[in-house]
Amino acid sequence: MRKTAALTLLIVTALWTVGLDDAPTGPAAWGRLAALWSADLLLIQVVLMARIPWVERAYGQDTLARRHRWTGFASFLLLVAHVVLAVTAYGTRAPDPGMLWAYVAFAALILVVVTSVRRVRRRMRYESWHLLHLYAYLGVGLALPHMLLLGSDFRSPVARAYWWSLYAIATGSVVVFRLGLPVWRTLRHRLTVDHVDPEAPGLVSVYLSGRRLDRLPVRAGQFFVWRFLDGRGGLRGHPFSLSGPPRSDSLRITVKVVGDGTSRVAALRPGTRVLIEGPYGRMTAAAYAGGPVTMLACGTGVTPLLALLWDLPYAHGRATLVYRTRHPHEVAFLNELEWLAEHRGVRLVPLVGPRAEPGSWLPAEYADYDDAQALRSLAPDLAGHDVYVCGPDAWAASVFRAARAVGVPPARLHRERFGW
Repeated sequence: MRKTAALTLLIVTALWTVGLDDAPTGPAAWGRLAALWSADLLLIQVVLMARIPWVERAYGQDTLARRHRWTGFASFLLLVAHVVLAVTAYGTRAPDPGMLWAYVAFAALILVVVTSVRRVRRRMRYESWHLLHLYAYLGVGLALPHMLLLGSDFRSPVARAYWWSLYAIATGSVVVFRLGLPVWRTLRHRLTVDHVDPEAPGLVSVYLSGRRLDRLPVRAGQFFVWRFLDGRGGLRGHPFSLSGPPRSDSLRITVKVVGDGTSRVAALRPGTRVLIEGPYGRMTAAAYAGGPVTMLACGTGVTPLLALLWDLPYAHGRATLVYRTRHPHEVAFLNELEWLAEHRGVRLVPLVGPRAEPGSWLPAEYADYDDAQALRSLAPDLAGHDVYVCGPDAWAASVFRAARAVGVPPARLHRERFGW
């Protein structure tokens, strides 16, 4: 992926160099190069998050999201450099139509970047952030008229072929995979809410039925973006993972009720139609190398791991689930976990109670242990296990550090972020 980005930037630089003979020099020339690099990275950023299935399977959505984020910031900084260099070269002369498009595109991208800063993003509802993030597409679209009307880089046939191809790939990826594929799967499988059951205080499971679900290419451990058509605001997407293995006639998700969007999920009525986008994620049986497996879950992170416990072909007694909650009443799926313990020999290790100390993944009763020592005592042979981790980012990062400290190789550590 990095090599692809580097190659495209090299091509852009070569095309810019060829066009230097009939273009302005000095700050104006360097400003053009900054703008071209910015546009190139912006289009790559769009492709990274176009939900192309084979790209998702190769890298995982969390890796793509990180690279999308950093590619976006790099693109924006280059755009700022372009603006500064352009003002240095041309001053504040009256804008022409191409510049007006550029101003609107720049404003849209500023809005996207500001709301992507982690501290700002955490203060926003997911739905609001997602809606504002769509302005990135406006910025991409409005950058093209600016390039056509003012840029000298479309005069070469090779340059025109390159840029039109890159815009076509980015636009086609969004149309086909972000819009077309979800619409087609929604119409084909016609998912509706069958019923909603409470699992624990503040935790509910939604059971969904539909047509030809055996042909839906989903595996245990994956997630969808769900849109429940229950009235106003029904088109807002919510990313939830499956909490049980996919069946030919039903799916199940489990949701923690923490805000307006999730409280609406808890109140869904049977028959509510559902739009789906996905499946996404590669924390599935495909990542399992065989042999013993240990899973570590915190809170609602148990949902995809429970689905995997049903799905993975581990031998009897060769699976362990370490389940972290703050209170005993937060433990969910107790009946299923007990069934798995009895019939498949799953070893259940509940870790209940307040945190031992900031930054630790352990409860207070393990306060005398460091993270690695505790993990070694809970799973003595962990270095030879496949390890699946799901929970809040900071908690999961602590588990990952402890797992690496006890010798688990990176290829056997499996984690994917399901949030935003």
